Amino acid sequence: MKIENHIFEELQPGDSQSLRRLCTQDDLLVFANVSGNHNPMHLYDLDGDGDGRPEAVVPGMFLGSLISAVLGNLLPGAGTLYRAQSLVFHNHAHAGDELESRVTVTDKNDRDSTLTLATEVRRPRDDALILSGVAEVEAPRRKMSYSSHDLPGLVVQRHRHFEALLRKAEPLAALVTAVICPEDPNSLGGALLARAHTLIEPILIGDPVRIAATAKAMGADLSGIEVVPETGPDAAARRAVALVHEGRAGALMKGHLHTDTLLRAVLDKTIGLRAGRRLTHVFVMDVPGLAHPLMVTDAAINIAPDLRTKVDIVQNAIDLGLSLGIAQPLVGVLSAVETVNPDMPSSMDAALLSKMAERGQITGGLVDGPLAMDNAVDIAAARTKGITSPVAGRADVLVVPNLDAGNMLAKQLTYLSHAEAAGLVLGARVPIILNSRADDDMARLASCAVAALHHARITGLG
Repeated sequence: MKIENHIFEELQPGDSQSLRRLCTQDDLLVFANVSGNHNPMHLYDLDGDGDGRPEAVVPGMFLGSLISAVLGNLLPGAGTLYRAQSLVFHNHAHAGDELESRVTVTDKNDRDSTLTLATEVRRPRDDALILSGVAEVEAPRRKMSYSSHDLPGLVVQRHRHFEALLRKAEPLAALVTAVICPEDPNSLGGALLARAHTLIEPILIGDPVRIAATAKAMGADLSGIEVVPETGPDAAARRAVALVHEGRAGALMKGHLHTDTLLRAVLDKTIGLRAGRRLTHVFVMDVPGLAHPLMVTDAAINIAPDLRTKVDIVQNAIDLGLSLGIAQPLVGVLSAVETVNPDMPSSMDAALLSKMAERGQITGGLVDGPLAMDNAVDIAAARTKGITSPVAGRADVLVVPNLDAGNMLAKQLTYLSHAEAAGLVLGARVPIILNSRADDDMARLASCAVAALHHARITGLG
């Protein structure tokens, strides 16, 4: 895009230019970080005046910067320098408002090449005057013409998708969850935090002395929480499974024990929780900058899944996507390439899974593959490769070839892209919450929210 400034000699009183901008929640977060103004009145999720609702008022100096943008980009444009600016605020603007900033030349001073301009910001939908003022600027004397270019991008490290999941899950009845060996601060703290958010009602199963000691060290109160005494992880896992059979628990949560120990009880042919499908793991990821949650499967259970197992991996992920409110989950089956190569088993499996979905052997979502990572999540990359598909560039679910690939992908998103990851095991009679010791509070809460939403849908309670 070509941009050309207006030098002092060209400008006359009455000349005017304007810009429109949609003010978003992320704009307010960026401004708070850059300016250091952390007033809760301006942050989308905080209540600054005690009325019980977040205000998300656009800061006054942010509004002033909209005037500056017109002066520096359009009129006079490149080379303009401020001398003075007055601001009078008439109304409040809020995140989500589209605003129009306008400047109009009112006077010229030939002695020092300064301009006086009337400035204002309005909200076009109701023509409300938000801000008015007067600017005095030094106008450029040298003509400049250049092509605009993108500034380095900013990614706001907030997790809107998990916040939305929490809002969706918290009105549900608390999911009674058997928490196995919550004998360390991470596992016990996660269960208690989820209880405080009304996501789960925990039943703590394990060594009561250790559980009590952990709670005391944390300063936590276990009043009103059932503790089922069991000595040893194996016995605790089996007791948790029994609670499901008894109808007393609707989910399991891994505490301070090995995943293998938990799954051994779940898969036991006599007392286990098999439900006809392979157990598969799904990460639900909140990736900053991505417009929707992203699911990655399987990154924790099936090491080298064959085609039959991948069918269950895909179907479990689709079912979870439906529980999260995705009307028709879009599933991209990953390989290193987007064409079928008989020498690459992952591409063959991807093509077969896609065809099986077309024939109704996998239901509830759209499945396409093989897709390379770039053209699975980026529309421009898909177009460059000439891929025409409703999934390419828009995938909600990424199905990886094996556990190595899934684990690497999930951890790359977490540690390089600052994503949060909620983990769930599907395919059993009840959802299994599988948290990592490295998970923070939001990841633990989101895992419980995902489990609660899935349980509500599959039981008809949502």
